[in-house]
Amino acid sequence: MFTGIVEGTGEITGVTDTEGGRRLRIRSDVAFDDLHHGQSISVSGVCLTVEEFGNDWFDVFLAAETVEKTYLGVVEEGDIVNLERALAASARFDGHIVQGHVDGTTTITAIEQVGDDWFFEFDLPESIGKYVVQKGSVCLDGISLTVADRRDDDFAVAIIPTTYDLTTLSEKSVGDPIHVEVDVVAKYVESMLEGYADALRD
Repeated sequence: MFTGIVEGTGEITGVTDTEGGRRLRIRSDVAFDDLHHGQSISVSGVCLTVEEFGNDWFDVFLAAETVEKTYLGVVEEGDIVNLERALAASARFDGHIVQGHVDGTTTITAIEQVGDDWFFEFDLPESIGKYVVQKGSVCLDGISLTVADRRDDDFAVAIIPTTYDLTTLSEKSVGDPIHVEVDVVAKYVESMLEGYADALRD
């Protein structure tokens, strides 16, 4: 499990396409002193497993489904990604519950700086629209954010300077893809209500 509090960014320094998927090498200046084989790590919101690692790099493998469902299937050397290690049981919980199971991608439709803050607008895919609510939580490229505005076909988030500077958002432009993971609590509520409705019909 993750919290959506990005620890830093990494640079794609190697890409190897294989018959079964894709392997990425990521270099980072973040001090991941506890990195180890088999560790879960969020790469721009996608939960992946560390295969090999060195002092300032690690390798992850993307299965065919991940290649198909995320934009990591088209990243190239030099691209920047957000990084967060899995939450330790004894750690402070900030952000919100993030699984690293991306629901899909959306597209940036507008970027506006207002004072020191930034407003990003995104398309709202019909498949996730019912889970995105005003003032609710959403995870975008691994970043825990609050929905500032929600309309029929799009939604917006407000970005503070620290988040803008620490994450890949400062590298993004209108038209770029973004990974989306909706709040899993909303999915649980939906599932429970559907079960309740089914019981009433019976």
